[in-house]
Amino acid sequence: MRTDARRHHDPEIRGFASDNYAGAHPEILAALALANEGHQVSYGEDDYTAHLQFIMRSHFGPDAQAFPVFNGTGSNVVALQALTDRWGAVICAETAHINVDECGAPERVGGLKLLTVPTEDGKLTPDLIDRQAWGWDDEHRAMPQVVSIAQNTELGTVYTVDEIRAICDHAHERGMKVHLDGARISNAAASLDVPMRSFTNVAGVDIVSFGGTKNGMLFGEAVVVLDPDAGRAMKHLRKLSMQLASKMRFVSVQLEALLARDLWLRNARQANAMARRLADGVRGVDGVEILYPVQANAVFARLPHDVSERLQKRYRFYFWDETAGDVRWMCSYDTTEEDVDGFIAALKEELGKA
Repeated sequence: MRTDARRHHDPEIRGFASDNYAGAHPEILAALALANEGHQVSYGEDDYTAHLQFIMRSHFGPDAQAFPVFNGTGSNVVALQALTDRWGAVICAETAHINVDECGAPERVGGLKLLTVPTEDGKLTPDLIDRQAWGWDDEHRAMPQVVSIAQNTELGTVYTVDEIRAICDHAHERGMKVHLDGARISNAAASLDVPMRSFTNVAGVDIVSFGGTKNGMLFGEAVVVLDPDAGRAMKHLRKLSMQLASKMRFVSVQLEALLARDLWLRNARQANAMARRLADGVRGVDGVEILYPVQANAVFARLPHDVSERLQKRYRFYFWDETAGDVRWMCSYDTTEEDVDGFIAALKEELGKA
């Protein structure tokens, strides 16, 4: 039996299932090789993690502190724990990733309660927040302490700067903090064509889960603390939540490669542009309905179930609501115009068979 490493997949096969499917960007791989030589102190006391602080502050303001972690769920759980007491609750959209895609980790691991609100487009508003923002003195109810928003949302929509500022002002007036799940924060900034600071620390966000894996990194994210009071226990919470990397330099150097120049923005713009190309290519096609505004790198559509099933044999993608026939198509930093055009042609062929 062979034991040497070899390729087990066809690199020519492309899909639209998730931006997690894409490999690591070559510049990220080069950065990992750069950090691999010699020895560095473990558990975040290395030179790369120290330098990362300066880079994060250039994006998120002079008070920002970055705590690299392994993955997005860990980032969210650690961030939310930092903002809540044992009796605390988090208000979020019903469709939020922390509610529907993290296996109950915020509640089971973080020990907090999620108070969900139905939304039309995945976005909270001050009025929607007030549906759950009550009962602080009621010992029978988990206490609302945090509002968690995702930028961009699970439905591919993007908050404007003014919308996030209004949420932060509203939450702070009621004594609550604001967490931003930024798994695709780069795509949102590219969509709005503004710096990330404009809708985070400048707008009043207290803590950010910064995502890199969906934008070209091999692995790793970071909790970025914007309110110094929220970071007092972060080192302990990260370890307690099993998110402390012993060889942290390999997470930090990826974040450095992504953020030190414009790789984060180049990657996000490419993914967003391909999503727009895909949406434009299927909009108006008989049998296809675009469900939400295409504002980042996701396209949500409704089409006949049998068409989707046949198309999935040619391109990977997921049903979002299989009963309704809703699907999600994701574009990545390495999605090409040829990928999109080939997918559109295949979709039209399968619709023609229906």
